[in-house]
Amino acid sequence: MNNRPQSSADPQLRPVVSFWVLPLLIHLVFSCGHFLQGQVDPPLIFNLVSGVPGETTGTVYESESIGRRIPNFVLSSAAGKKVSLSEFDSRFLVVAFVGTQCPIGNAYIPDLKNLATEFSDEQLAVIGINPNPADSAEDVAGHIRDYGIDFPVLKDEQQLTVDLFGAKRTPEIFVLDRRRNVRYHGRIDDRIGYDYKRDQARRSDLLEAIRELVAGKEVTVKATQPVGCRITRKPALEKGGQVTYSRHVARILQKRCANCHHEGTAAPFSLTSYELARDWSEMIKEVVQKHQMPPWDADPRFGKFSNDLRMTAAEIRTIASWVDGGMPQGDPKDLPPAKTYEKGWMIGKPDVVIKMPEPYTVQARGTVEYKYFVTPTNFKEDRWVQASEAKPGNHAVVHHIIGYVRPKGRKDRRQLPAVAGYAPGEEPMVFPANMGFRVPAGADIVWQVHYTPSGKVETDQSLIGLVFCKEKPRRQIVQGGAYNFRFQIPRGAENHPVETSKRFATDVELISLMPHMHLRGKDFRYTAKLPNGEEKILLDIPQYDFNWQHRYRFEKPVFLPRGTVLHCQAHFDNSAENPANPNPDEVVRWGDQTWEEMMIGYFNYVRPEVAR
Repeated sequence: MNNRPQSSADPQLRPVVSFWVLPLLIHLVFSCGHFLQGQVDPPLIFNLVSGVPGETTGTVYESESIGRRIPNFVLSSAAGKKVSLSEFDSRFLVVAFVGTQCPIGNAYIPDLKNLATEFSDEQLAVIGINPNPADSAEDVAGHIRDYGIDFPVLKDEQQLTVDLFGAKRTPEIFVLDRRRNVRYHGRIDDRIGYDYKRDQARRSDLLEAIRELVAGKEVTVKATQPVGCRITRKPALEKGGQVTYSRHVARILQKRCANCHHEGTAAPFSLTSYELARDWSEMIKEVVQKHQMPPWDADPRFGKFSNDLRMTAAEIRTIASWVDGGMPQGDPKDLPPAKTYEKGWMIGKPDVVIKMPEPYTVQARGTVEYKYFVTPTNFKEDRWVQASEAKPGNHAVVHHIIGYVRPKGRKDRRQLPAVAGYAPGEEPMVFPANMGFRVPAGADIVWQVHYTPSGKVETDQSLIGLVFCKEKPRRQIVQGGAYNFRFQIPRGAENHPVETSKRFATDVELISLMPHMHLRGKDFRYTAKLPNGEEKILLDIPQYDFNWQHRYRFEKPVFLPRGTVLHCQAHFDNSAENPANPNPDEVVRWGDQTWEEMMIGYFNYVRPEVAR
């Protein structure tokens, strides 16, 4: 990268000489009309307005955005259509933050449009994001029309993507790979700066980065200093400490975080007091702004879920404002009513706790094959379960637990219903009132436990807690799954599709869905194919994350008539670009271990109470 300061002797450079500054300052008020007519060089005025010196390329530019994976988001087009990041399936995606009135940004629109002439749609797509509070949807539509913009421009009213990407200016460019990791961040080229404008660029940074990526090479210059108009952030609520923990933040943390972040759970720290929130405040701000926490992967356009963990834009701004304002505690009288948590349990105090039959010793290193244990329930009669939770005895070594119900007299482990499960991010089974599943009298609990050594010898004796229905439930939960055991994922495949389905022979009402794959899992979608030919997307996970396996509980049961096919489609990334891939040179098939794969669309349903 050419980072040398430019000399005023450069014939392509339009210099700003120091003795021009005073006349320009005096004349600035009178220049506005001429500027709009193109009679005053835009970069000269922006140098005065922005106060940013020179070409800003004297040192290597460091970007915290490089390598960041951008989570899926949904914004509106100028026409009001909801558009998701996941809809763009090109190999690389150029995301340009743009505005309608920035002269530097407008000067680069032809460059963005011309990218399509060099690269195919499969190789590259371009989208614009307008986060400016001053630009309405009508302004964006007019801008698209006036400049003949032929790529999608989305309006970010809440400025969610500004934090996701770490954007500060327009234009500012981010190039994403197929996994939507940032591979280049910065300017388009070095042709225009705050105090200069060349006829030709010395280095076309964006174009060079894309060419290298398409050729399968590493980007030589991953980050450059963006040059353009500063993005004005929406005004914060808390100027002068107006946002406090007691009045504002405690309610958000209680609602969105504390159910997991309380004492004795898998979460690394508790968030149930002012002192704890204050001590983790900078980390909280960072992860909520990047949408890393609370973890939630579902596309918001499809399905409404009672356990939706997403923070609103207002909640995120409130937390950021509180941190930036010095984390004031406020008046404790403003705190919300205290919420009690059973130590170590998210379902509250269980009616019964079932232990593994004996502690298990986990070796310090290496691979531990799945372990199976059996604990008799000794139930004298059928019991109906309204909530259940699997709790690791040692979080350092337990990756996941599945507890199965095996009826009395059976000795095999095939096709057993689950009583409880634990995996990173998985929530307990909790069903609505008057619903529950049956554990037969005399049944055994069969444990499947996956251990991952921690570097020293450890022991574990995990637990399962059950909360019983107060009386026999009016509606029985039925557990099921759509499986595909016969897939083969080719070596190096970056987007391999696998499908499976389940046909319902009776009317059902879906209660929850839970997709399951392993480390190569990329995305997962449930679609209901109704008998009348209509298709309805029930759940879409554009960026599946093995580390956060959610059970998505519908806000209201979803009725599916007899003959409906529940279709599941997933994609797997077995390429070297997948950082979690154990070995991209292997053909991958079904298997229990995480370096193998699974494709399961779990579901829970009840039968309708009355015929429809």
